[in-house]
Amino acid sequence: MTVLGEQMHALVERLYPLCRSITGDGVRATLDIVGEYVPLQVHEVPTGTQVLDWTVPQEWNIRDAYIADTTGRRVVDFAKSSLHVLGYSVPVAATMPLAELRAHLHTLPDHPTWVPYRTSYYTPEWGFCLAQDTLDALPEGDYEVRIDSTLADGHLTYAEHVIPGQVPDEVIVSCHVCHPSLANDNLAGIAVATFLARALAQETPYYTYRFVYAPGTIGAITWLARNAERIDQVKHGLVLACAGDRGQLTYKRSRRGDAEIDRVLRHVLTASQRPHHIAEFTPYGYDERQYCSPGFDLGVGSLSRTPYAGYPEYHTSADNPDFVSPEAMADTLAVCREAFAVLDRNRRYLNLSPYGEPQLGRRGLYDALGGRSDTKQAQMAMLWVLNLSDGQHSLLDVAERSGLPFDTVAVAAGALGAAGLIKA
Repeated sequence: MTVLGEQMHALVERLYPLCRSITGDGVRATLDIVGEYVPLQVHEVPTGTQVLDWTVPQEWNIRDAYIADTTGRRVVDFAKSSLHVLGYSVPVAATMPLAELRAHLHTLPDHPTWVPYRTSYYTPEWGFCLAQDTLDALPEGDYEVRIDSTLADGHLTYAEHVIPGQVPDEVIVSCHVCHPSLANDNLAGIAVATFLARALAQETPYYTYRFVYAPGTIGAITWLARNAERIDQVKHGLVLACAGDRGQLTYKRSRRGDAEIDRVLRHVLTASQRPHHIAEFTPYGYDERQYCSPGFDLGVGSLSRTPYAGYPEYHTSADNPDFVSPEAMADTLAVCREAFAVLDRNRRYLNLSPYGEPQLGRRGLYDALGGRSDTKQAQMAMLWVLNLSDGQHSLLDVAERSGLPFDTVAVAAGALGAAGLIKA
């Protein structure tokens, strides 16, 4: 997993310099790079399109921005970090005294060397973000202020990658692609989703897996609006964010609280003995709140490490590629793969010989276990599967009730099915 972790970290580093927002060329450039790893179907939704209760906004693009002193020296420079400009800033070209400029400056006094991330998506405004130390060092006087940006009719861009399954029922994996240079809150989730898609593409999954790369909030709402007629196909889902910091894993339940994905993640995290936290659903956070809005109420949870706003570096320049680790991203990816391996095999079976215990020896089932180090455990798994295969209990039910590993239970179900004793 270390090699995969390094590859994901390299993707984070490639994406980090790009200036992303909820629309614009930064999103397209991001999806172009992701498209080198997995094929994407890119969608462009025009400005003014009604999407549920929202409207697709004008597209924002930026070429340059700076604050320069009287010598022409750039004391704040967008070219050095995309965080330096208030997201969605309207264009400005002016000279003004520092006293007037201060109203448009954003800092973090408690972390004087960090640059904050701020936006103004739906209110016409302009501004700069800078370190408090930089602001404190500025002498009074006039400054040239320039933001070379455009707000014009255009498109909202999102993309999908679909891995066909044995059935059309879908699992969606969603990540947001709207934040600029923030490595954990944004890019680590993109990297884990992308490498998860690559791994699933090498298998023959039971479910169809749909990966959604969309701007936060408005992007997920747009996807839901454009897929409302087929939303019943979505049976499970997972939102990935903050996937690369060194904190313990956190799983946030769906609005339902007992959706299958909720049970699967709880089981996988508990069985693996990883340090973790299971959080209850709240209607605040990432795009799980859109997928779990009451009209849709999809079984979609959220997997992260330290949750949003749960670490000081959140939405600051300190959330850089050094803040995320290859090992943490590899671990997040491993949990996703383990969870989907359970989800994909979690069936309900019917015992075809339910009256009394069927004779397993004459069917060669006991002989097939000979020599295994876990023979007793495998035998117990067969007995539990037979006993709970009443069409009402899933293999996850069996694993939880018996205390046996899910893999052992699934292997037992496969053997019993091959012997004609159970059917899905």
